[in-house]
Amino acid sequence: MELIILLVIVAVVVFYGISIYNRLVTLRNAFKNAFAQIDVQLTRRHDLIPNLVETAKGYMKHERETLEAVILARNQAVAGLKVAAADPTNAAALGQLAGAEGALAGALGRLFALAEAYPDLKANQNMMQLSEELTSTENRVAFARQAYNDAVMNYNNAREVFPNTLIAGPFNFQPAALLEIENVAMREVPKVSFT
Repeated sequence: MELIILLVIVAVVVFYGISIYNRLVTLRNAFKNAFAQIDVQLTRRHDLIPNLVETAKGYMKHERETLEAVILARNQAVAGLKVAAADPTNAAALGQLAGAEGALAGALGRLFALAEAYPDLKANQNMMQLSEELTSTENRVAFARQAYNDAVMNYNNAREVFPNTLIAGPFNFQPAALLEIENVAMREVPKVSFT
């Protein structure tokens, strides 16, 4: 009788351990999927920027430095996104991506500020449409980043609580990093105004 009770206890512990492992895997996959949503939105944002710059080029002939800074910042953000997308668990890559995206937001902000000085550019239908799409994409990026950070928090909480930590450690469930932009000024969406 004692052997049966012992086997039942062992079976319960094993099944409980398996359920913890499966929950950790599910949560890890959820935060990776949430990062994939950020990837989609940032890629969309990065794809809009060359069209925006090309539209502005015709009007802003004397603002070459600003246009080049936007393209450079965009290229760095694209590179940072590729590295982070390859391994969303890499905290350094996420930090690099956040920095690159912050620099891109700053460069776009300068571009839109300069665009204010060009009334024909502000009135250009293509520029207005691209600006609206970019603003919409910025909102989607913010929502995707929030969903990602929520998924990371759920995963990290699950891997750190007892008894899950007994499973997380031996099975190498590493902590996930939040996607944060350090500089509060860089968190602001570039303001677009063509009125």
